[in-house]
Amino acid sequence: MDGFTKKFGVVDKKAEIKEIMTRVYNALKVKGYDPINQLVGYIVTEDPTYITNYNNARTLICMLDRDELLHELVVSYLE
Repeated sequence: MDGFTKKFGVVDKKAEIKEIMTRVYNALKVKGYDPINQLVGYIVTEDPTYITNYNNARTLICMLDRDELLHELVVSYLE
């Protein structure tokens, strides 16, 4: 041990969620889907087949915890 305290950066969950949601939204739009309907379907069911694989959108959305996503959506709506 070197005797120094290591600092870890705090991950800004809100920014991360926004970035992922924006990228998923854009991928759905490019592929001709209604992004809002597809995202709602995913959030309600947590079934990743609502999200296209285009631009790794499905992988990205699966990185998010649904409870955290819902929390941020409600907070954002009420602000």
